[in-house]
Amino acid sequence: MSPLVLALEIVAKKPPEAKDVVAGWTAFWLFIGLIVAVALLCWSLVRQLKKVNQAKEAGVYDDPAARKESENSAE
Repeated sequence: MSPLVLALEIVAKKPPEAKDVVAGWTAFWLFIGLIVAVALLCWSLVRQLKKVNQAKEAGVYDDPAARKESENSAE
């Protein structure tokens, strides 16, 4: 088929009636699944941030401010 015929066919089709357009249950469950996924990601982020804070308090990470002070005093 030529592009002109396809374009005319697309234009000639009538849009669906308003009562025929619905989101449906598939979209609803997909939406609920996305909400659950975001909630799980937020929960995991909070757990990881707590671990980082505990490690920082335990001295696992080097303090950049203390490092700068020691470099300045060594000069």
